[in-house]
Amino acid sequence: MATSSFTIQTKRVYEEAHEKDGARVLVDRLWPRGLSKERAHVDLWLKEIAPSNELRRWFGHDPAKFEEFRQRYKAELKSESGQAALSKLREMTKRQHVTLVYAAHDSEHSNAVVLRDMLVQNH
Repeated sequence: MATSSFTIQTKRVYEEAHEKDGARVLVDRLWPRGLSKERAHVDLWLKEIAPSNELRRWFGHDPAKFEEFRQRYKAELKSESGQAALSKLREMTKRQHVTLVYAAHDSEHSNAVVLRDMLVQNH
């Protein structure tokens, strides 16, 4: 089976957008603080793929909880809306470069990292 050469990357939404980003998909439930829609350069805001408010609050971006967060988040993504959102993302990655953008400060411990890993694994 042939694989595409399109990349899937993560980036803070506050970082400057570049042409190499391809489609910029915001994967947070809440819009990033203090950022206008124009400055964000978001092509798609996929709220449905974000962790639930309960899971987000429990995690609190604590790196010590990240592996447990990863498992709980993957379980949430098995819902009907989670699967539909994942499907939409998978389709996008077949046609173009995709950058999953997020607001968190920690670039190694976020839902965007979990999503990227899942997409790359199935790419």
